Amino acid sequence: MQERDGGRLDWTRKELKDRAKQVLRTSYWKAFLVSLLLAVLGGGVSSCSYNSGGGTSASLPGLNGSWEEMSNSPMFMAVIAGVILLFLFILLLSIAFQIFVVAPFEVGGMQYFKQAAHDDVNMNYMVYSFQRGQYMAIVKGMLWKNVLTFLWFLLLIIPGIVKSYAYSMVPFILADNPGIGTKRAVRLSTQMTYGHKWKMFVLDLSFLGWYLLGTLALGIGILFVLPYDHSTKAELYKVLRRQALYDGQTSSKELRLPE
Repeated sequence: MQERDGGRLDWTRKELKDRAKQVLRTSYWKAFLVSLLLAVLGGGVSSCSYNSGGGTSASLPGLNGSWEEMSNSPMFMAVIAGVILLFLFILLLSIAFQIFVVAPFEVGGMQYFKQAAHDDVNMNYMVYSFQRGQYMAIVKGMLWKNVLTFLWFLLLIIPGIVKSYAYSMVPFILADNPGIGTKRAVRLSTQMTYGHKWKMFVLDLSFLGWYLLGTLALGIGILFVLPYDHSTKAELYKVLRRQALYDGQTSSKELRLPE
């Protein structure tokens, strides 16, 4: 890693990946288990699918006759209302699962990879977010980040992608200090990633070949790439955090770092 004029760090993909590989040489399978858990939870609540039964038709009592008669049938309306309510229930359950389970585990996963980059390999970091006094702060911080990202994507795809990179360090920041505050975490992540988003996008593209190879094994191979990806992002956070500390954007006290 080189330092430009003015003290700005100039990181490269190769440097980050090389350091990630060094970490994974001694702890790959632990990193794999963490990545596997994040991948499984990230799938959310699976939805049910319904088959029409091919060319065989089934009739319900009271629903024989023309479409007009069926659509006006109280039983038909009750079925439609039930389907809508079931859909809304599953949707709300899925959203709640993402907010209160997946997001805290994501922060715990990033805490694991961040600490592993400092030679502190401990699977207990996966439940880091569920410790007393930290859970709700992390839930609110991740919720605010995800809501902002969603709103930007509603505006346009490109701004949404740009903002997703701007807010990408929020899980790591919350892992450092869950009580930093929702808006402060987003603002600090935006400051950290300023001027780096294009390089971060190219960094993601550099994993594309690995993920394409992973799909050749029925998609299972992707799971073996995830630890490499997560470890590299943890190395990136270390660089961006160091730069933020140097620039005075944050402090060791704010991020609860050892002096």
